[in-house]
Amino acid sequence: MAVLVLIVFLSMILFFLYRWAFVHLPQAGWQMLAAVPVSSPDGEEWQGINFTFYGLFNALSYAAATAVVVFLCASIGVSGAFLLAVITILLGICIPASSLVARVVEKKSHTLSIGGAVFVGTLLAPWIVLAVGKFLDNRGGVIPVLAAIGVAYALGEGMGRLACISFGCCYGRPISSLAPAWRHRLEKFGFAFWGGTKKASYAGGFEGVPLLPVQAVTAVLYSVCALAAMAMFLFGFFLPALLTSMLVTQLWRFYSEFLRSDYRGRGRISAYQGMSLICAGYALALPFFFPSVSGPAPEVLSGFAGLWTPGTILFLQAVGMITFWFTGKSDVTGSRLRFYVRRDRI
Repeated sequence: MAVLVLIVFLSMILFFLYRWAFVHLPQAGWQMLAAVPVSSPDGEEWQGINFTFYGLFNALSYAAATAVVVFLCASIGVSGAFLLAVITILLGICIPASSLVARVVEKKSHTLSIGGAVFVGTLLAPWIVLAVGKFLDNRGGVIPVLAAIGVAYALGEGMGRLACISFGCCYGRPISSLAPAWRHRLEKFGFAFWGGTKKASYAGGFEGVPLLPVQAVTAVLYSVCALAAMAMFLFGFFLPALLTSMLVTQLWRFYSEFLRSDYRGRGRISAYQGMSLICAGYALALPFFFPSVSGPAPEVLSGFAGLWTPGTILFLQAVGMITFWFTGKSDVTGSRLRFYVRRDRI
């Protein structure tokens, strides 16, 4: 009963969040969160650094995903020290990898690739869990911990699509380019991005053009997948939870790129699509390297107890702040600011 209540509660939160986000975030006012003045060459006009809602939503999604890992692992008795080590190492690798992989694949120095970060994290996560377990006790076993990470990734990636909607990146094909039958069905669901600094506007020339809402479909699909896999985990089905979270997300990523208009690299099949297929195959192979072993049955109350500690709360805040600083400081947009005295207030 506790599992059902939890899943319904999380479903309601995500439903209302997405319902609001899909309406408002494509608008121009939901890209820039703040502009901070840094220099004034002429003493009057300041050059500013922009902080974006892209960074804010990424920070929320990373923090939410981390909270899910802690909750699920705590429910099977995994120690806090072990979790702290695994999560810190994974985030310490994956956050920089989002930039490094984009530089290698897209030849761009000022962009981020979540797909690249996921690819690196997927390949390394089993061995990080195994290595940390040599030094710190891991009561849960490798597969259950990987299942918790898989569930957390699906939810975090789903919520993270709100960042893409806000910035106007990862945008879909114009609905006008579809066959008439599909165009008629989908035209009322399209995303029209407004504002010259949205990526769909400056990179694709699609300002105000209804586009396939690929980001919204991804957000909903991944979140439903995460909640289903979370229920499997809490009922003790660790391997199905792992495979569900990984296969659904990676196979959809492969297919969804055919629906997108943004730059995906050269060739019919992009490098990121190749990475997603490798991740899916890798997940299928994991049970052969790490056979499932019986362990403690998940306990929802133990999971909440693991979350509700000062150390965990501070750690989640740190994850959010670091992620916001790394992904929210925009390198591809700038701002000019002027300050003045409001004479009517003197």
